[in-house]
Amino acid sequence: MSWPGPAPRILHSELAEYRREIRDVRADAEKLVGGLSEGELNWKPSPEKWSIAQCLDHLNNAWKGLPRFDEVIAAARRDGLRGDGPYRHPFLSRLYIRFVEPPPRIRVSAPRRYRPVEDQPIVGAVPRFLELQTEIIARIEAADGLDIGRIRMSSPITRRFRMSLGQWFAFLAAHERRHLWQAWQVRRHPEFPGERPPD
Repeated sequence: MSWPGPAPRILHSELAEYRREIRDVRADAEKLVGGLSEGELNWKPSPEKWSIAQCLDHLNNAWKGLPRFDEVIAAARRDGLRGDGPYRHPFLSRLYIRFVEPPPRIRVSAPRRYRPVEDQPIVGAVPRFLELQTEIIARIEAADGLDIGRIRMSSPITRRFRMSLGQWFAFLAAHERRHLWQAWQVRRHPEFPGERPPD
């Protein structure tokens, strides 16, 4: 006799929304890279523009921040920072996340350590990105039951910039959407060597 698999984990509605957004990001990325060759993934519209693979490689830098999420979530559980919501998040941080959403209104250069490699083939960017989405969802689920509005986490770029834990989940999704939008512009470029998707 076979048993059904585990039921989807029920989360607080805000965390469930973040999880849905990350799943949508993964589905969009799979559609973006479907049927593309390594050469097409690495094609660039111009020397100063990023390829599709470079956009994904840039997003893969989020791997560097996952241990920090683990530390903050573990510390919050240890300190008893629990809450059932609704959660309150700083207004200025909410504006910042809106600014990150595509299409970009103002373009800002990525810090040097977060720029993708340009002088060698980018191998494994796609599977690594898809795996990253599973890892982000694991952190979202691990935060269930915590007060994700009170818990604060500093930026990996500057410790002076802090957002709530919930806002960091929102930022990850918005930042991924921003660069997937950028990658879609590459695939829709008139000179793209592969098949262009419908607009």
